[in-house]
Amino acid sequence: MSNSLFRGLQTSCSLLCASSVRTLHAVTPGCVAGLPLLLQPFTNLRAFSSAASGTEHLRDFAIIAHVDHGKTTLMDRLLSQTGNTLTGDRVMDSNALEKERGITISSKYTSFGYKGFTINAVDTPGHADFGGEVERILGMVDGALLLVDANEGPLSQTKFVLEKALKRGLKPVVVLNKVDRPSVTEQQCNEVQSNLFDLFAHLGATDDQLDFTTLYASAREGWASTELCVGQAPENPSMAPLLDAILEHVPPPPGDPQGQFAMLVTMTERDSFLGRVATGRIASGQVKVGDKIKVLRHNGAPGGDSKVTKIFKRSGVGKLELDSASAGDVISMTGAAAAGIADTIGAVDLAAALSPGPIEPPTLSMIFGPNDSPLAGREGSHLTGSKIGERLNAEAETSVSLRVLPVDGGGESFEVQARGELQLGLLIENMRREGYELSVSPPVVVYRMVNGQRMEPLEEVVCEIEDEFSGPIIDALSLRRGELLEMKPIEVEGKQRLTFVAPSRGLIGFRSLFATLTRGSGMLHRAFQSYGHYKGPLDKVRKGVLISMAGGKTTTHALGLLEPRGVLFTGIQQEVYNGMIIGECSRDGEMEVSKSTAGVLHLGILCFCYRGV
Repeated sequence: MSNSLFRGLQTSCSLLCASSVRTLHAVTPGCVAGLPLLLQPFTNLRAFSSAASGTEHLRDFAIIAHVDHGKTTLMDRLLSQTGNTLTGDRVMDSNALEKERGITISSKYTSFGYKGFTINAVDTPGHADFGGEVERILGMVDGALLLVDANEGPLSQTKFVLEKALKRGLKPVVVLNKVDRPSVTEQQCNEVQSNLFDLFAHLGATDDQLDFTTLYASAREGWASTELCVGQAPENPSMAPLLDAILEHVPPPPGDPQGQFAMLVTMTERDSFLGRVATGRIASGQVKVGDKIKVLRHNGAPGGDSKVTKIFKRSGVGKLELDSASAGDVISMTGAAAAGIADTIGAVDLAAALSPGPIEPPTLSMIFGPNDSPLAGREGSHLTGSKIGERLNAEAETSVSLRVLPVDGGGESFEVQARGELQLGLLIENMRREGYELSVSPPVVVYRMVNGQRMEPLEEVVCEIEDEFSGPIIDALSLRRGELLEMKPIEVEGKQRLTFVAPSRGLIGFRSLFATLTRGSGMLHRAFQSYGHYKGPLDKVRKGVLISMAGGKTTTHALGLLEPRGVLFTGIQQEVYNGMIIGECSRDGEMEVSKSTAGVLHLGILCFCYRGV
């Protein structure tokens, strides 16, 4: 098919989208369906023609950034620019917890057409706890947009995601976002660009990667520009300059459409009707519905043969079913029930699996088990250890940075290893909403032994605080074995940015103390840095607990008497039992409270576990 005919078809489709719309079947629950009818023959035609035209009309890229720098909002504007009708803000955040908390938890992809090209775009999380999502997704793209807040500049997670992108050989396009804010100046943007250049060089970027392109944008207002427009939008504001930069600076995907079919699985999900859905980018060859395939496990275990039952891909805010697809395209398929993340789906005569690339190991662990307290069985519907184990293993299949291990001699207990407190907290919250009753242990870090020496995970901690709080913050992190690396004023008058390296075990529970010390005005950013030598015991940073001495229901009067003594975990008229931990004591050691004072809980167990690290 000629390029002019290809572009003509796409233009015709775009013009008729507004008047010809058909709702398609949503394959996965929670998906927003609704796609232009004329896009179906266009996409099928593209899938069949790619073998003849190669991959020159494909572009695959990811948006990477620190948390809250505007990735998902930017994705909304790119979809709107390319003719997609959005039903709300942050349409890529389909998970209920994502919408509640306002953060991206899992990576998601979609595709759209622009100037005759098919662009596959991936939205990634910005929180450090979900860095594994970024690592696995970078293997299926050829370029990246590094989004940086023009006010804050590069932060800890910016460094983490940029390092992974550079190691993959990607050449990021830098986008300074939020330049429409009144506080942004030309001098400030130049300083951010200088800091980014230094960061690129520090992370070992090549000469070609150091020659990065910079654009300026306001994702909220829906425009991007190659020139900085301070305090105002450019003429004819749109996202076209950014889309043009993607076409120019993101290379077409490699791969031979005539070779053996091979696809590395980077995402999996489960559909109640279709079974397991495997998503990835086709590395080589073509695949059609009905083709025989086999699964090559990344750990060498047998995967078995099967047959492709459906092929589809995300297009805009919906899904589109295909008859076939070829090298370079990002698709989802059903039929390979044994395929998991990092596995390879290929032709039956494929000899070797594709390399999944390195993934940083988990740094924090907790023990999950059935609820064995006197209050067991009153709220949930899934109570047994086997049910909890099935749910944890299902979660590990879809999360590359989560590990589930049986506990030796622990009966129905399981050790769950993850990247951080937030990842474990969200897992617990999801299980609670699904009706699981479980007990969990205090979090502990995952140590390593290297040449007979104990190594522990270290994190880079960036604090943006007012000048008056710098002393208490430095003291608090010093007690947690943190080391101050940098202390400098920031653009906002009267504020400082402190950069520390601290062990992960010292940062457990630190966020709440940080909010107290800064009176809610500070910003705290954390990101995993590396494993380092064990830094010794912490200096009296753990508090005791409040323990109930009897069972019964709490009362307003009793809880009011206990509030000055610590932070309470229970509310009014809640059942407590003898020995239950109901709060954190404001002093070292434990405090037992009788039934007459509301049965306060016992933190002695937590105290003991924390003091041992």
